[in-house]
Amino acid sequence: MIRILVASAALSALSFAVQAAEPTDPHVIERTQAMKTIGKNTKILGDMAKGAVAFDAAAAQEAAATIAATATEVPSLFETEADDPASEALPVIWTQYDDFTTKAADLEMAASAAAESIQAQADLGPALGQIGAACKACHSTYRE
Repeated sequence: MIRILVASAALSALSFAVQAAEPTDPHVIERTQAMKTIGKNTKILGDMAKGAVAFDAAAAQEAAATIAATATEVPSLFETEADDPASEALPVIWTQYDDFTTKAADLEMAASAAAESIQAQADLGPALGQIGAACKACHSTYRE
């Protein structure tokens, strides 16, 4: 249960950070929207894991599937090296683009696995752990 709360808190902080500033560059706006989508759906999973909302297997699976689908879009959203004062993306993304895209693929795999495996509330902790680890692996290197 503690792991669920820690993962949920970390992912909630991620969601808040993504919402802190609004970009003006169209490429960065698209990226920000994708990250907000991931954050919103991670929050759905976290709220269910904490018991803040009733567990709903179909809604949890849909949230995980949405994270997975959005993760597949991430590499293309970062193909253009765009700069914006509101962007938290670090320039190292474009010098280590292969690693960056691998990390996006890791998130897609973790979220896809979650979408297939979540059947009960007890499944949320491990799923969030995997999703959170994938998010952290990328953000530790590629985000301010």
